[in-house]
Amino acid sequence: MLSHIERPTDRPPNLRQAKSDFGLLYLSNGFIGWLFAVTAPVAIILEVGSNGGLSEKQIASWIFAVFFFNGLITILFCWLYRQPLAFFWTIPGTVLVGQSLTHLTFQEAVGAYYATSALLLVLGATGWVKRAMELAPMPIVMGMVAGVFLRFGLDLVRALFADVGIAGPMVVVWLLLSCLPSLSRRCPPIVGALLVGAIATVVFGRFDTSVPLRLELITPVLQVPAWSTAAMIELIVPLAITVLVVQNGQGFAVLKAAGHTPPIDAVTIACGVGSAISAVFGGVSTCLTGPTNAILVSAGERKRHYIAGLVVGSLAILFGLLAPTFTRLLLNAPKSLVTTLAGLAMLRILQTAFVTAFKERFSLGALVAFLVTVADIPLLNVGAAFWGLLSGFALSWLLERDDFAAQPKA
Repeated sequence: MLSHIERPTDRPPNLRQAKSDFGLLYLSNGFIGWLFAVTAPVAIILEVGSNGGLSEKQIASWIFAVFFFNGLITILFCWLYRQPLAFFWTIPGTVLVGQSLTHLTFQEAVGAYYATSALLLVLGATGWVKRAMELAPMPIVMGMVAGVFLRFGLDLVRALFADVGIAGPMVVVWLLLSCLPSLSRRCPPIVGALLVGAIATVVFGRFDTSVPLRLELITPVLQVPAWSTAAMIELIVPLAITVLVVQNGQGFAVLKAAGHTPPIDAVTIACGVGSAISAVFGGVSTCLTGPTNAILVSAGERKRHYIAGLVVGSLAILFGLLAPTFTRLLLNAPKSLVTTLAGLAMLRILQTAFVTAFKERFSLGALVAFLVTVADIPLLNVGAAFWGLLSGFALSWLLERDDFAAQPKA
C-alpha cells in the first residue's frame, strides 16, 4: 500500500556537501522565511487563542507545538529530498478553529485535530490525496475561506480608526514596501509593518510593563482531547481541505514553479504525523507552507535551496523552545498592533480567496458558501464553515452542473 510514496531521487547530503552548498544568500532567505512565519501568523494564533478563552500557557504551548515539531519535520524533509520543504501550520485552519471556539471547547477542537491527522494519514498512505484534492471545487472552498477571513479585513479597518497612532504607521510602511519590489525583497512588507508598529508602541509608551519580560523555556501543556460529534462534523473536513487544497496546494505550486518536484504523498503523510504530534500540546494541523517556501526559492541555485529550508527548520525549533517569551511579548503589546499585523497578513490571502471564488466556474455555489459562513450561525451545534461548504456544494450540484462537467478528470 505504501509503494506509491515518493522516495528521494538523490542521496541526502553529507556534512561536507551541506557546507559546500551553504551561502549567505540561502541563510538570508531562510531567515526572512522564518521571520515571516513568526510575525503575522503568530499574531493570528494569539488573536484566535485570546478570543477563544485560552490561557497564556495554552497559547504558548500551541506556538511551541507548531514551531518545534514542524521545524523537525522541515529539517528531515529538506535533508532527505534536498528540496526546500518548509512545514508549519494551516493559517485558514487556525481561523476556522477560532470561529468554532465560540461554541466548542478547546478540548473538542483538539479531538478534531487528531481525527484530521488520521484522515491525512489515510489519504497519504493510500495515494488518494490527489483525487481528494480534486473532489472539492476550489471556488466553493475559497468562498468558505473568504467568509472565514473577512473579519480580519474588517478588524484591520476598525483598528486603523480606533488606534491610528499604532495602526497608521504600520499600514503606511506596508504600502510603501509593497510598492517597492526591490526593497520588499530585502524587507517583506509584513516585517516592516511589525518593526514600525513596535517602534510606535515604544514611542507612545503603549507597551505593558506590569508583567516583566524574561527569557523563558517552554513547559508544554498537555491537552486531553474531548470526542465530540459536533466538533468532528464541523472541523475534520474543513481542516483537511485547508491543509490539502488551500495550503499544500499553494506550497506545491510554488515549488513546482521553481523547478522542484515536491513529494505529494510523502508530504501528506508528514502532515498527518505532524498534526497528531502537535495536537498533544494544542497545536493546529500541520501543512506545507506556501509563503515561506516562496521566499526560500526566490533566489539562488535550485539545487542549493534546501539549505534555506534547513535554516528555517533550525530557527523554528529555537523559536518553539522560547515560545513563552515571545507569547508574553505579544500579549504585552497593544491589541491594535496584533490586529493590524494579522489583518495586513490576510489582505492578499483574502484577495486571492475572492478572486478564486468568483472568477469563473461555481460562482453561485461560492457565493452561497461565503454568505452562510459570514452569517456564522451554528446549526445542530455545528459551525457555519461546514454548512457553508455543504450548502455551496449542494447548490452548485443543482444549478451549476455544467461547471462540474467541465472539471478536469483525475
